[in-house]
Amino acid sequence: MTYAIITVNVLVWFFFEGAGFNGSQLAASVCNFGLVPGELTHLARLGTAVPLGNGMACIVDNESINILTPITSLFLHGSWMHLIGNMLYFWVFGNNIEDSMGSGRFLLFYLICGLAASAAHVLVQPASPIPTVGASGAISGIMGAYLILYPTVRVRMYFPPIFLFRIRAWLVLIIWFLLQLLSAVPEVGTMRPEVSSGVAFWAHVGGFITGLLLVKVFENPRLVAQRSVPV
Repeated sequence: MTYAIITVNVLVWFFFEGAGFNGSQLAASVCNFGLVPGELTHLARLGTAVPLGNGMACIVDNESINILTPITSLFLHGSWMHLIGNMLYFWVFGNNIEDSMGSGRFLLFYLICGLAASAAHVLVQPASPIPTVGASGAISGIMGAYLILYPTVRVRMYFPPIFLFRIRAWLVLIIWFLLQLLSAVPEVGTMRPEVSSGVAFWAHVGGFITGLLLVKVFENPRLVAQRSVPV
């Protein structure tokens, strides 16, 4: 299932978003199928234009497809680096969590974490007219699950240009979460899209916490026991 999800994301990037080579196609897919909080809450003024570069803009509308964007946005990306970064994190952590749940449970867990991440973003920026895309909220849930199930596993960390070493997963994941939380806090209370960095940090926080809370519901104890090794 991990490889299937990665494949779907890559296929969507190439065939639906034009792999970033067609600016109009990329902008249209992000605008029409990305998550726009203000469209879901109806707090963004209809007709509001969000510049997307090269004379293009995303216009706030009231189309019926908007209700599906918390899901569709999870399979869209804004650039090559966005896609590669997300898929790399998912590949590192996803297969271990899938092996601990089974494919069916893992897919449901992934989607629930993604929806929770979308909900967290909408809750903090309910009137935002800015479209948000990416699998990072769902992947954050996978990382939260990893912290619970395999905190002492050593993961490889690379710091360019020469530093490569192994470090406990719990340290990597907690540092990552704290960085997301520190980046997200300034958005609280302002509720203004112009203060956004362009990254939905609260989606990361929401997804991660959801993964922490739900992993024990979705885990298969027998599969987890099979993967447990002395460290």
